[in-house]
Amino acid sequence: MKLDILVFGAHPDDVELSCGATIAKEISLGKKVGIIDLTRGELGTRGSAEIRDKEAARAGEILGVTLRENMRFRDGFFINDEAHQLEIIKKVRQYQPDIVIANAVEDRHIDHGKGSKLVSDGCFLSGLRRIETESDNMPQQPWRPRSVYHYIQWKNLTPDFVVDVTGFMDIKVSSIMAYKSQFYDPDSKEPVTPIATKNFKDSILYRAADLGRLINSEYAEGFTTERLLAVNALEDLL
Repeated sequence: MKLDILVFGAHPDDVELSCGATIAKEISLGKKVGIIDLTRGELGTRGSAEIRDKEAARAGEILGVTLRENMRFRDGFFINDEAHQLEIIKKVRQYQPDIVIANAVEDRHIDHGKGSKLVSDGCFLSGLRRIETESDNMPQQPWRPRSVYHYIQWKNLTPDFVVDVTGFMDIKVSSIMAYKSQFYDPDSKEPVTPIATKNFKDSILYRAADLGRLINSEYAEGFTTERLLAVNALEDLL
């Protein structure tokens, strides 16, 4: 199956929090989008891996993605080595995405930066024909995505470009709230974490609103890129 866009997240909920509205918008435009989570988030303070599995499946349904998979790498301890890179290569070759979106290049959680570099390296290596991989006992063909972008997470990194997501924030918020075990709940008896506060929940909207303000829109999501961006004509810019 070929996808237009393949989005990776180090943990379930990374993708929804960072670019859920962009995904919803692209799907509304007819794009096939898939999500691959690298870990099950088993080291998370709240909930459990089993609960997160169910929450991730529900969040994917809300967004309307074509598929959602989990690599089951070790939360907190996966590394950017040959073994992990080969697993990423297999997925990139299997789904042949034109665009790959990965974790923030720099962030508070160590898995975010690691996941960002792992996916980026895997996308490059996936295009090398002398790296041989198989899927279902069949040889895979080399494939390199046209573009690799990185969403923005905890840190307010300066985006290289933003996507106007006005009209799609309700879907984003609904997909995030599918992770009931992780976010603000005044009745919860579980420990409070940085993402389980009311301030963080409120930040989902006000961060998107601030980026939207800067482009004279209501809401936007920001991304960084690994290469120089180009347009065919000045009028292509919003």
